[in-house]
This record gives sequence, structure tokens and C-alpha cells, in this order.
Amino acid sequence: MFYVFLAEGFEETEALACLDVMRRAKLEVQTVGVTGDFVTSSHGVCVKADIPITQITDDDIEGAVLPGGMPGTLNLERDSRVTDCVRRCYESGKIVAAICAAPSILGHMGILEGRKATCFPGFEKELRGASHTGAHAETDGNVVTGKGAGCAIEFGHAIVSLARGKAVADKVIEDMQCL
Repeated sequence: MFYVFLAEGFEETEALACLDVMRRAKLEVQTVGVTGDFVTSSHGVCVKADIPITQITDDDIEGAVLPGGMPGTLNLERDSRVTDCVRRCYESGKIVAAICAAPSILGHMGILEGRKATCFPGFEKELRGASHTGAHAETDGNVVTGKGAGCAIEFGHAIVSLARGKAVADKVIEDMQCL
């Protein structure tokens, strides 16, 4: 199971486009309401989360996905349940993915140390210990980072490539008419 964490002020394109790509690839994915069942995005879109954060488990977790947006990124980082889950995923070799401003969370946690990473312009200094590439999506080991909303489909492609292989990811993107 992949968890896409939604906190008040999340960037809806980064959460939902990547979620769509992942579900088209038949990955098991649930959105997680960090701040309640209904979460409002940074642009006023209200989304009903699949589950509240109290229902996440480590039993079958494959990865954690952090969309950016403001103040969504700050709200994700303030919640120890989110950062604890991310740390457990990372330490057990599961996929950890963050896009836009959210790679800053990984930087603050020390997860990007010695890795290639990307983020929204202006957040580079928050990628502590990382080599910033500026790519639309960057994969280094079990960590995937993305640049911003316009790169959300490529970010989803990178997650699927890591989870199920590039051929599966390419087929999804081709079917979506992105190639």
C-alpha cells in the first residue's frame, strides 16, 4: 500500500495527478487525511481522503508520498505521524516520494544526504546534503523527488517505475497520451 498524505493547503495537482498515474498502474494507493476526512487544497479544492491518518499501518506499506503546496508542506512536516511513517519507510527500504516544496521535509530529516534530488525553485537550500539537479523528477535509490505541479505526471511515472518497472510506467503514460 502507498499512502499519499493530504494536509490542509496541499497542492492538488501534485497529489491527484500522481495518484491517478499510480492507480492506473494498479498500485494500491490510499489518500490519507492528516487533518481530517475532508482536506482543502491550497487552491480551495476540497478532497475527501480515503482514510484518516489514524488508520495507516506498516503491515503492507510500499511507500509514502508527500505532495507540496503551501501551507500543506508545513502542515505535513509539523505532524509527527507523517514524519514517523516517512522515516520508517525510508529505513526499511520502501519508497519515499516528495514533490515541489515537500522535498524540504526529506532534507530536514536527513534523508537526502548524499543523494540527487529536485524541488520547487527557491527550496534548494532545504535539500540538506543533496545534489540538486533541477530535473522534473529525480530518483536516487528508494527516494523520488519532483519539481512542481507541472511535473506531477512525470513524478508519478518515476514512482511507478521504481515500484513496478519502467515498462509498466511507460505504458500508463502512453495510454494517457503523454508520450
